[in-house]
Amino acid sequence: MGTITFLLVLSFLVFFHELGHFLAAKFFGVKVHTFSIGFGKQIYSKYWKGTTWQIALIPLGGYVKMKGQDDSNPALIEDGEDSYNAKKPWQRIIILFAGPFANFILAAILYFIIALSGANTWAAQVGSVQENSPAFIAGIKANDEIMRINDIDIKSWEEIGKVITTTQGALQFFIKRDNQVLIKTINPEISDSQNMFRENIKKRMIGISPSGKVITLDLSFSQSLVFAYEKTIFASTMIFQGVQKLISGIVPTSEIGGVISIGKVISDASESSIIALLTITALISVNLGVLNLLPIPALDGGHIMFNLYEMIVRKKPSDKVFVFLTIMGWIILGSLMLLGIYNDINRIFLNN
Repeated sequence: MGTITFLLVLSFLVFFHELGHFLAAKFFGVKVHTFSIGFGKQIYSKYWKGTTWQIALIPLGGYVKMKGQDDSNPALIEDGEDSYNAKKPWQRIIILFAGPFANFILAAILYFIIALSGANTWAAQVGSVQENSPAFIAGIKANDEIMRINDIDIKSWEEIGKVITTTQGALQFFIKRDNQVLIKTINPEISDSQNMFRENIKKRMIGISPSGKVITLDLSFSQSLVFAYEKTIFASTMIFQGVQKLISGIVPTSEIGGVISIGKVISDASESSIIALLTITALISVNLGVLNLLPIPALDGGHIMFNLYEMIVRKKPSDKVFVFLTIMGWIILGSLMLLGIYNDINRIFLNN
């Protein structure tokens, strides 16, 4: 069941990505020969409105084959107003960007559905207080419920951290304890901490940790839209930063995961709850969008880079350079996929 769920989720994400390319191409009058979910041998196809819609044997991706554009033949030139080659660079860039953009839109839609369905999060309830910390000195105790900080209403533990780190000076905490509301003034201190990439950082802290109590947020339609926007932006930012840290060596290459890790995460989420599955699907969708924007030839970002070059220099890169860089791009992608699978296998043996 887990494998089936993994393939369905992956195919769903690929379909949305390629649909973005397809719709943008049709908008600019580019003929689309093939819309494929999967690679390799065709196992099902249907010709409809000038396009062959197909499912292929290897379900680890997909593609939209447009007239005048073929990754297997980077130097391909086809004439005609309905050819990708005939379009202006800025039009080709929009067609290329539409795929990753569709993934971001899909993630936002999924986060919106999660918000309306009832997103789970940690309650704004104190679990423990570090001795001699600002919270300890102010008299904060375990099981205190933080209702408001200054004039900002608090609904979740995540919001507490946001307020503390984004404000200056002392803060007024409105605490619920034994059915009474207490007001405590706390002056956060700059302390040593670690971010999600395990880098040592300095941040404003007051010395409390959550109780671990899980609540379901009751969000209105407009609040759900804000929730979806913030979650999509946060996920995109974190993945972009993760790639940057990986390139700079801060995040080790052993952290790269492959299809086995992705499959396990999706399988575990599907066994947990529909909300967990939607959350993981949204995160992977953002991941797919971000990674496709990397300036690696053979990816959307690489093709965007070539078109930007054409816009700036007023001429296309030579066919020889274009083909060489595209082949190098495929080698890089293949190497990263193999590294991910190698890391996955290593984790399996280490866990056993």
